[in-house]
Amino acid sequence: MRSLTALMLSAALAPLAACASMQTPVAVAGAAPRPVESRAAPSGQAPGAPGDAPTWVNAAKQGVGASYEAYVDGQYRDGGPTGNVSRVWFSIADGVLTETMYGLIHEAQIKQLRFAVMTETGLAVEGTDTTSRIEYSHTDEDGRPLSPSYLVITRDRQDRFEITKRIYTDPGSQSLVIRASIRAIKGAVTPYVLLEPHMANTGVNDRGEVGLLDTPRFDDATGPYDVLRASEGSTHLALVSQQDYTATSVGFVGVSDGLTDLADGDIDWTWASTGDATGNLMLTAALPTVQEGDTGYDNMVIGFGASAEAASDAAMASFRTGLDTVSAIYNGQGDAVGWEDWIGSLSELPRLAEQSTDGGKLAYASALMLKVQEDRTYAGALIASLSNPWGDTVDATTSSTGYKAVWPRDFYQVAMALMALGDTETPVAAFRYLPQVQVDAETPGNTGATGWFLQKTHVDGQTEWVGVQLDQTAMPIMLGWRLWKAGEVSDTEIAEMYRRMIKPAADFLVDGGTIALDWNDRTITPPWSQQERWEEQEGYSPSTTAAVITGLTVAAEIARASGDAAGADRYQAAADDYAGKVEARMFTTEGTLGDGDYFLRLSRNENPNDHAPLGENNGQPALPEDRIIDGGFLELVRYGVRAADAPSILATLPEYDDETREDRLRVRYTLDGVPAFRRYGNDGYGENTETAGNYGLGGMTPGQRGRIWPIFTGERGHYEIALANSAGAGAATFDRIRRTYAGGMEAMANDGLLLPEQVWDDVGRTPDGYRRGAGTNSATPLAWTHAEYLKLLRSLADRAVWDRYGPVQDRYGRR
Repeated sequence: MRSLTALMLSAALAPLAACASMQTPVAVAGAAPRPVESRAAPSGQAPGAPGDAPTWVNAAKQGVGASYEAYVDGQYRDGGPTGNVSRVWFSIADGVLTETMYGLIHEAQIKQLRFAVMTETGLAVEGTDTTSRIEYSHTDEDGRPLSPSYLVITRDRQDRFEITKRIYTDPGSQSLVIRASIRAIKGAVTPYVLLEPHMANTGVNDRGEVGLLDTPRFDDATGPYDVLRASEGSTHLALVSQQDYTATSVGFVGVSDGLTDLADGDIDWTWASTGDATGNLMLTAALPTVQEGDTGYDNMVIGFGASAEAASDAAMASFRTGLDTVSAIYNGQGDAVGWEDWIGSLSELPRLAEQSTDGGKLAYASALMLKVQEDRTYAGALIASLSNPWGDTVDATTSSTGYKAVWPRDFYQVAMALMALGDTETPVAAFRYLPQVQVDAETPGNTGATGWFLQKTHVDGQTEWVGVQLDQTAMPIMLGWRLWKAGEVSDTEIAEMYRRMIKPAADFLVDGGTIALDWNDRTITPPWSQQERWEEQEGYSPSTTAAVITGLTVAAEIARASGDAAGADRYQAAADDYAGKVEARMFTTEGTLGDGDYFLRLSRNENPNDHAPLGENNGQPALPEDRIIDGGFLELVRYGVRAADAPSILATLPEYDDETREDRLRVRYTLDGVPAFRRYGNDGYGENTETAGNYGLGGMTPGQRGRIWPIFTGERGHYEIALANSAGAGAATFDRIRRTYAGGMEAMANDGLLLPEQVWDDVGRTPDGYRRGAGTNSATPLAWTHAEYLKLLRSLADRAVWDRYGPVQDRYGRR
């Protein structure tokens, strides 16, 4: 521990503390656990392979976590201040453990772990039949989270029981700790653990078995440990419990699993394994009955490894350490190096927290969310979200990353936010990582143009999507320049990175080229982009062009410092050309909205007045480009390409802010006084207005509708700061911006202080559990949203836009 102090855990932790350490025997008050040797041993092979078709789960996470791991010479390696590197991540939704990753950050091994509880009046299942709330279990004296360690409480909707869980990983092992208590409120209850593995990132081809672990115990109980196992290929997990279960079984979901078995009120099937059959599995364990007024406990550790033995060894290593000790190490308490140390190293975080309206809680949580969502093999590999959008209806028969992948755009936002916090290590690691996702002659399958950055990749650089988005090629240059100017990257290193990465990227932003990778064979002529920042349409985009101009302008400065004067002149000349044609290419004077003068979301060609149709997308019809507006024009101001009070910017604001427009084309909505915005008019990336179904359920349909993104409340806040500066505004104006925009984003966070991709706008049929202004099932936490919030706080603290580039503003942003 360094400068921050841990707050005492809440009173809700008291029952868990009673069985906290490995040295404390586990007991169930009011119930006599059946000795292991007296129960019926599991036997036989589970029938029903492969089981139901698998899916993922709710993407609206309440919590995500992983161990803090310190770099060793800028990389993740064993033997540093935090010891061996833990490569386990977890997520929580609806009060239950959901996708849990081991290995690379996208490699899910668990779909979910929940409890089913048989009561005197019937069966209840966690998530479906319970309410939930979540707290950070390690905070400072002001309630600000110091680590992503959680206390999760689920309560039966009929008030028959309550389950409390503490969840965290072991920094010294490949394992996850779940410490649960089950309190019987009305009548006796019998809890069951339901673990659904999705090994190797799919819900098929899994094998499972249950049994006893032949290893000495490290507590006062007698008999071997129960163990539940699953595997696919060389990836294994083992759930080891301190509790003596009264029954265990493995089965195929929907046919022979424990939840299906419980339909008659009891566990009748005790299958020992799946044999040679594979499929979609559920592992089940019965706990002793808990009498009314009493509390039962279950300390579980899930270990992962390359063999069954390695997985159980990983779990047992946590027990040997002691679960209280593991928690303290995870948090960074005492002499241990952990999350408190990293939070304490963020020199700007206290100053940013002062700009919040919630006492800094979301600022601290946002910092944790950004660092959690970094891979622990490839240092600096920053992903978009530890979630799979609308996952409960997403097929899990083939491996997919969802949002657990690298997009250079999201990546840039996160790295810049970490810089804003005062993190001097992660942004540098991120910059050094970027060549892995840049196209060159060695990129597998590439026979075309080089220098551009891949649309989406796995953290190991494996190609996933290959559309060309020019902002994603500009932003790595921008990040490098910021790090260089901040003194975090030396002159020598920036010159080397210029030759290796920045020059090829800048050359592509000038020359473009013909792509020859996978399906993509298009010819790119900048600043025309095959896709803009929403990855859906081609043409000239204000937001993309703003990044390209900025990237080329700072590339020119880097080139000159690296001894390439000719390159510097070429890049600046291209930026000048692009900047001089911004309005001519993308600002219509003959539009059909408002007074007809405004920036388009996108112009398909160099004539913004020709009413050319945009392409059909996400089930939405092709509409003329002048009917579609978005907030991308504000990026021109953010980077300094246009002044906040430039005529073209001021002319566009009334059309962007128009709340009288029909819902299909309307962008702005005011939610409880908070300015909130959709991506653009006619957006179809969201729930169906007619059926309330998830995006993509049943195919792309006209009823789909993209909802409100909290990112844009932050983007508008940044614009308002720029406008206030141009007007010489005083403290009262900045305080209004703080309360409206920072406070507005805070209002969109959930109870776990996680910010979503989208919040519900109350248009159309409302899905179950949705409410106006709260996150949808699209993706939570979205790293970009947390980054935008932190950058807004930094901009408020500095009274200057954090993403503003001085050379760009000096050259172009003077009206």
